[in-house]
Amino acid sequence: MSIRSVPPSTSSTSSTRTPHVIVIGGGPAGLMAAETLSQCGVQVDLYDAMPSVGRKFLLAGKGGMNLTHSEEFSAFIQRYGSRAADLQPLLQAFDARALRTWAQGLGVETFVGSSGRVFPVDMKAAPLLRAWLHRLREQGVRFHMRHRWTGWGDAPQSLRFQTPEGDLNVSADAVVLALGGASWARLGSDGAWVPLLQQRGVEIAALQPANCGFDVPWTDFLKNKFAGQPLLTVAARVHDADVSTAMRKGQFVITTGGVEGSLIYALSAALREQINRRGHAVLELDLLPDTSAERVLSEVSAGRGSRSLSSHLQSKLGLDALKIALLHEVLSKEQMQQADVLASAIKQLPLRLISPRPIDEAISTAGGVRFEALDDSAMLRTCPDVFCAGEMLDWEAPTGGYLLTACFASGRHAAQAALRYLSTR
Repeated sequence: MSIRSVPPSTSSTSSTRTPHVIVIGGGPAGLMAAETLSQCGVQVDLYDAMPSVGRKFLLAGKGGMNLTHSEEFSAFIQRYGSRAADLQPLLQAFDARALRTWAQGLGVETFVGSSGRVFPVDMKAAPLLRAWLHRLREQGVRFHMRHRWTGWGDAPQSLRFQTPEGDLNVSADAVVLALGGASWARLGSDGAWVPLLQQRGVEIAALQPANCGFDVPWTDFLKNKFAGQPLLTVAARVHDADVSTAMRKGQFVITTGGVEGSLIYALSAALREQINRRGHAVLELDLLPDTSAERVLSEVSAGRGSRSLSSHLQSKLGLDALKIALLHEVLSKEQMQQADVLASAIKQLPLRLISPRPIDEAISTAGGVRFEALDDSAMLRTCPDVFCAGEMLDWEAPTGGYLLTACFASGRHAAQAALRYLSTR
């Protein structure tokens, strides 16, 4: 098969060649890198394996486009866990306020919801993406769809793409990789880049599911009667000898095979790491977070006359049928009759989680290109001219706007690093 080759772009009006950068990946990080580069006069060609860009971005916005979060930066940065120090300079340079200003520049006004999350006024992702792409095209960014990156060509600075017309080799002065993680493969994030970089000696932390559900071995009774129902007004934490998270209030959903939802996602990193260490995780639930342990014990111990235990718990403590069913999942019949054991379980119910759901079902992924694989200029140590951005880097964050903000910020950061690199050549 013949391989077409495209050389770096040249300027038609000057003997000085226009710098040329290839961006691979059409998600928020790649698009932000393309914007930052093209604003500075660089010729940008953006390649993506899918028929159109921003597919995961659009799907994430179907339930309301949560762009970022309004909380103070000192709390905001802690959402990034062990990689907070690595991401801090990126996020300080392009924080939640800067992101809102950027959206406003595209004609998209935002507002802060009751939870502190920031949304476009119309709650949609599509108008923002359309305005963004229009601006990028006006800035000269060229888009190449259905071009799957398959590695490096034989010549220096040569990249190989698989296209509908056959294989293509393209050269550029620098490359920004923004290839995403490995969740939602049907939208383009399939992790196929991992072996390509490993072949070049790039240090990569194994990709794992993040913001994901977990498997729980429910009884047939619970899964048949309550699957799909939300567990409302509870608090949860992960607690063992190695990890102890703070209690978080919220809600989640009982599924046929386990649990998922916002409260689970917020704890997913700690739960996943506990499973990695121990083979299982324990999610500790407070079924009545607004009721003191003393009152719970008092009401459970009170005489119930002819009423059933379930009726008594519903009447005295407001426990609904799902919460009572969860108690039966953990406690034996004998333990349900022991007031002190039952009261303790209501406030500290241990649910055994055996595994995270598959990575392709996760909202995002953990792992990726380690920050240690980048030099001080944010370039890959083993791949000259190559910079990385977005979810393919080794960081994770909960939902709530944190994921998107870091993708935007890292795309901008990688582009600025590429600009500094080009200025020295």
